[in-house]
Amino acid sequence: MIPYGRQDITQADIDSVVEVLKSDFITQGPAVTRFEQAIADYCSVNYGVAVNSATSALHIACLALGLGTGDWLWTSPNTFVASANCGLYCGAQVDFVDIDPQTYNMSVDHLRDKLETAELEGRLPKIVVPVHFAGQSCDMKSIRALADRYGFKIIEDASHAIGGRYLDKAIGGCHYSDITVFSFHPVKIITTAEGGLAVTNDELLAKTMQYFRSHGITRDAEFMESASDGSWYYQQIELGFNYRITDIQAALGYSQLQRLDSYIEQRHQIRLRYDQLLSDLSLVLPWQYPDSYSALHLYPIQIKPEAKINRKQAFESLREKGVGVNVHYIPVHTQPYYQRFGFKPEDFPNALEYYQRTISLPMFSALKEDEQSVVVKSLREILL
Repeated sequence: MIPYGRQDITQADIDSVVEVLKSDFITQGPAVTRFEQAIADYCSVNYGVAVNSATSALHIACLALGLGTGDWLWTSPNTFVASANCGLYCGAQVDFVDIDPQTYNMSVDHLRDKLETAELEGRLPKIVVPVHFAGQSCDMKSIRALADRYGFKIIEDASHAIGGRYLDKAIGGCHYSDITVFSFHPVKIITTAEGGLAVTNDELLAKTMQYFRSHGITRDAEFMESASDGSWYYQQIELGFNYRITDIQAALGYSQLQRLDSYIEQRHQIRLRYDQLLSDLSLVLPWQYPDSYSALHLYPIQIKPEAKINRKQAFESLREKGVGVNVHYIPVHTQPYYQRFGFKPEDFPNALEYYQRTISLPMFSALKEDEQSVVVKSLREILL
């Protein structure tokens, strides 16, 4: 079975992990700090805070920005549930903004309209979480302008997007946001096995996320509420969590980061070949926003209504042929848990229509040309 995504582990990666295993530190140590700094340098941002998952990163980002009971967090329905759940973890309420039918990202027009209504109703969001779906940046400049007008904070969910660019700057530079979050799950662009990282240009936000990731404990006298007893001393100043990443994982991530640009280049070569070989089929191929250089975590296609088979038939046929396609995403607002809040499937029609037609084709840097040819041949057989 050709998977839709897969990690690429080299001997250099293995050697870096073994080196840590032979060292004095295998949990929180110098490899974590090195990895955080390397990601920050790559993104041209001031601070990086590594944690055990992107979900954890989203959670501590919300906490650092003061999200709590009575507040609202808005995000896209076309995402994994973590982008919304992070608001609920903080006791906030969650709502969604429908997607743009071309980019599959949060629609600026829908966001603007929803903000106008929310202002009249007195329920403006405290935080908006745009999701860079499939690796392509949202229109962050326009979203930032709305944030300046309506007073909300921005967390970029860039779980798909490390290595991508927006307006010729690396995604993660926080030029239009307060915090950006990356994922290093094995199917993402680079991996730490499991892991995530939040970046920011704000020193206070970085330090706040640091103590939230480790039980709410700080050794920084600046944050302590009484004088230190000595160099051993720490204080718990908040109810934090054990969201720490290990030196083992950080060493793997640092090694992978050295190949990030080549991984992105390979993904773009795969995209171009898909674009050429699938252009005559009854498919909607992913559109690339001209101001964005996508990290291409996913290659989502849509089965057109006039195709001789529907999405479910195409999905099952491809799987039978050994092509491990997937679907990204089931809209969050259609999940049973979220429907208990009163959401209905038709509330966000663009996201629902996209979901009903989409399939994610295999897309990973190590995808071989003959494997891609199998994917294309299988699609042509079922659609022609």
